[in-house]
Amino acid sequence: MTIALIGLILLMAALGAPVFVVISAFAMVGFYATDIPMAALVVDTYNKFASSPVLYTIPLFTFAGFILAESRASVRVVDFSRAVLGWLPGGFAIVALAVCAFFTAFTGASGVTIIALGGLLYPAMIKELYPDKFSLGLLTSSGSLGLLFPPSLPIIIFGVISETSITKMFAAGIIPGILLIVLLSIYSTFIGVRAKVVRERLSFGRIIKTGYVAKWELCIPVIVVIGIYGGFVTLGEMAALVVLYALIVEALIHREIRIRHLPLIMHHSMVLVGGILIIFGSALTLTNFMIDAQIPMIMLETMQKLVTSKWVFLIALNIFLLVVGCIMDIYSALLVVVPLILPIALSYGIDPVHLGIIFLTNLEIGYTTPPVGMNLFISCFRFNKPIMTLYRASIPFLLILLAGLMLITYIPWLSLFLIDFFGIQ
Repeated sequence: MTIALIGLILLMAALGAPVFVVISAFAMVGFYATDIPMAALVVDTYNKFASSPVLYTIPLFTFAGFILAESRASVRVVDFSRAVLGWLPGGFAIVALAVCAFFTAFTGASGVTIIALGGLLYPAMIKELYPDKFSLGLLTSSGSLGLLFPPSLPIIIFGVISETSITKMFAAGIIPGILLIVLLSIYSTFIGVRAKVVRERLSFGRIIKTGYVAKWELCIPVIVVIGIYGGFVTLGEMAALVVLYALIVEALIHREIRIRHLPLIMHHSMVLVGGILIIFGSALTLTNFMIDAQIPMIMLETMQKLVTSKWVFLIALNIFLLVVGCIMDIYSALLVVVPLILPIALSYGIDPVHLGIIFLTNLEIGYTTPPVGMNLFISCFRFNKPIMTLYRASIPFLLILLAGLMLITYIPWLSLFLIDFFGIQ
């Protein structure tokens, strides 16, 4: 009976059943096979939601990100970044990397960044003589760059699932995130020189002018960092403040968001949040079953027999997570895989914060990994290009990001330096 049910669930998954349905079905079969009352499934999930003090920040930060994406904030930030960096060879490509990272950090969804900014950045890059293949690859890969920067939703979710300090996770992602942008910027500079792209003339007057126009949006990261790490507000209070700030700036100061538009923006943002929370709840039920069945302990014992070196384990972990990042969205992957991998990683002496950054970097790269990386299909739709074209365009960027992943994996200092330097608790 149990085998037949598992076969039916696998068939459902193959036919395209929603992720949360498949996860919930596996959890229910597990509870049924082990004679654990189904009521435990609901009670455990409710207790996890009720005991988490930061889950309510997810809809708030997402709503703020969608407000920014619906306004002309992206245009103002691009203009300022262009004034600051446009004089460099490959300067506008670096601008695209920075702006995409900025918006993904707030929306938590790389697809939103590609769709919202693609129409602005792609024509501009072609106009400035960047090769078409390079432009497509850059915008596809940079759609997920901001996932390591605060207040990224995947960082919050990893903190909740692993019971790791979210404040530490926010600090840990900054240097690795900058590293990935720098590596891609070096490649962009090389392409810019080779293609003889248009370069802006450095003008301090223009920097001041565009900075003044974009000053309200540019203040948001500063407010988040000072507010949280200065100890002035909690993470939840900061989420509410960011929403209020974004509403005041875009609706009252710039007047680009009309009050009548807010219900639609709320709808779009809460569809994303609803999907995350449904997956969260279903994944928690599966996690509870796996813990009751001692599956993590069985995996730990097996892994310790097969792998004796921490470094070999990290290689295997990266390969596994890259595959997971291709076939699952980042939220499902975090909720299902973290409880399995965390005890194994701790047994090898890997800091949970460092593990979180490795986790997120892998899943971030998975968005752009052929053949089924989500960003590839979103870009295919957004730019109306064949999927094989996106495969070829993404390969150089994928190789660079993998090099960055190796540095992040084997140099824990990159993730832990800011935590140790500032004594973050």
